[in-house]
Amino acid sequence: MPQIHGCDAYRVAMPRGRRPESILVRLICGDTIGWGEMAVPAGPANPGGGSGGAWADIEERMGPALIGLDWERPEDVSAAADLGAREAAAAIDTACWDLWCRTRGLPLAHALGGTRTSIVTGARISPEATLDTIAGRVNQAVGAGHTRVTLDIRPGWDIEPVRTIRQAYPALALVADAGHAYTESPEHLEVLEGLDSYGLAAVERPFAAGDLAAHARLQLRVGTAVAPAVGDLETLDAALSLDAGRALHLRLDRLGGLTAARSAHDLAYAAGWDVWCSGSGAFGIGQAAAVALASLPGCTLPSDVSDPAGGPVFVTPPVRSSGGVVGVPLTQPGLGHEIDEERIERLATRRMRLSA
Repeated sequence: MPQIHGCDAYRVAMPRGRRPESILVRLICGDTIGWGEMAVPAGPANPGGGSGGAWADIEERMGPALIGLDWERPEDVSAAADLGAREAAAAIDTACWDLWCRTRGLPLAHALGGTRTSIVTGARISPEATLDTIAGRVNQAVGAGHTRVTLDIRPGWDIEPVRTIRQAYPALALVADAGHAYTESPEHLEVLEGLDSYGLAAVERPFAAGDLAAHARLQLRVGTAVAPAVGDLETLDAALSLDAGRALHLRLDRLGGLTAARSAHDLAYAAGWDVWCSGSGAFGIGQAAAVALASLPGCTLPSDVSDPAGGPVFVTPPVRSSGGVVGVPLTQPGLGHEIDEERIERLATRRMRLSA
């Protein structure tokens, strides 16, 4: 069985552009290394990113719990180290899967139960100031081969952008992400019901997180699949019991890693829900893990798994979409990509090392 002898964590920032940051975790077992990634959220109140709690969790609790731990499968680590559904746990859990697969020469997709050899990709369109601008962004995404687009909506910016996109692309799979911005007021319900006529693949996060009853009531009123925010398996169980939706967005960071995300996929798949995946982070490791997850049979919608073209490359081969398709690495073990450790070391803004 593997034994983890060391755990490195790096906080790294892109060398140019708007400088997104990630926490990268490297687990060491002899000569074998496993990698995981967690995106560091940034916001107006904390432009440098909000990783303080996650960093401390790795340094003080999760990392020490891993050192010297004997384990047979990655699922054992999550329970033994009490990782839970945390963003930092997603990086560690992914690194455990990568390490375990590399010690056995197994591709990660096969170890998870994946059946696909390639992933059809989607893209997220950020909020834009005008309808012309958003139409141009969608045109770029479609031109790059993406067959699903997620559009952020909000009260007052919903029906018109959806109508504009649908008129231009009648066959495009379109998800409207409401970001918890709506209520069950008559005005908001009228809009959400109005979106039903545009053939959306899903309406994501229409109401406050945790208000599954409101999502269930909306699902009764519309034919479009509702996709509630799911941060743990207990919430998904409750959503399935209440019929609070028919679609699931699998996010590794939100669920705490591949172990929980695979279980969520299995539950949603058994219930007949549509599923799509997205990776977290800008350094390719989170995207590579999402590719393996999206190879599972229940992932029926195009997934957000590719790095942006033209950006810096930290994994080889890059996780890039070609004509709207990303290949699943099946000839190399683990994530199936080589990590540019020297470059990551140079870009690190903070580092910790824990060892036996």
